[in-house]
Amino acid sequence: MNLNALKADEGSRKTRKRKGQGIATGNGKTGGRGHKGQKSRSGGKVARGFEGGQMPLIRRVPKRGFTPLTDNDYQVVNLDSLNKFDDGTVVDAARLFEAGLVRNAVDTIKILGGGELTAKKLTIAVTAASASAVAKVEASGGTLNLTAKA
Repeated sequence: MNLNALKADEGSRKTRKRKGQGIATGNGKTGGRGHKGQKSRSGGKVARGFEGGQMPLIRRVPKRGFTPLTDNDYQVVNLDSLNKFDDGTVVDAARLFEAGLVRNAVDTIKILGGGELTAKKLTIAVTAASASAVAKVEASGGTLNLTAKA
């Protein structure tokens, strides 16, 4: 078989509708745009959220609260989920991602003190940890290295 012999199956390519080709085609005269109005004109587009001059919903609804630019959005991992690692393992962002405990290995990760760490000496390298998590890791003989946010 040669490249010049390749051919699409019959009916796999739908031909586009040719607008404005006379009234007999069913798409003549106004070409499927209806009569008059902004959307019937060439280049006539309506901006997203535009409500025909009426005050848009986004401007009618009261605004509340404040979103800080430097918001700390941590990926959290509870201590009991670290029990799947072997004794003496160095647990870092890449290891947590491989285990499926965090959604990516780039964003900040915080260890929380939920559950118990069953007598495992783990070396954990993450961005942040709660006070209870630090206490529980040190009680089980492990270490917790907190790295600065990049």
